[in-house]
Amino acid sequence: MTAQTTAWTVAPEPVGSFDAAALWRAYYTEVSDRWYLFHEGSRTDPDELEREIAAGAEGGLTPPGGRLLVARYGGAPAGTAGVRRTADPAVAELTRVFVRPELRGRGGAALLVAAAEETARALGARRLILDTRGDLREARALYARLGYAETPPHNDEPYAEHWFAKDLVGPAAT
Repeated sequence: MTAQTTAWTVAPEPVGSFDAAALWRAYYTEVSDRWYLFHEGSRTDPDELEREIAAGAEGGLTPPGGRLLVARYGGAPAGTAGVRRTADPAVAELTRVFVRPELRGRGGAALLVAAAEETARALGARRLILDTRGDLREARALYARLGYAETPPHNDEPYAEHWFAKDLVGPAAT
């Protein structure tokens, strides 16, 4: 389950590794700050940020029910995607798709999602679902470009505003 291009590699990594933890912090800080800036005009309170980072670190992404994928660009940690099983064994959830801002636009997100789809298939899933927020327009555009269709809500998560799904048929697209 390792995907690769010339500069990018993607491989499973333990959630608690140093690189995975640093990427989780970067991801969570960005999405939290974006929400707070949009809704309240300020960044996330640092104490709240630390509590939430610690509380959500594992996120259901440990085997056997999930996997965390870490992308590296030129060998340096650059992004993540997570896949976790749902109550339905034929469905997995895509989460934590993130590429460091300075590396966006270089194909890493599409490579991460393709690796996540392959991982979901390996977990027995035939369908991959996800949710995202309205202010994450780039994420919604990425998912649509990669063949995900908007669906009715599949959860009642407090920050979920858009839901997507994709049927996983055959090998992962490259």
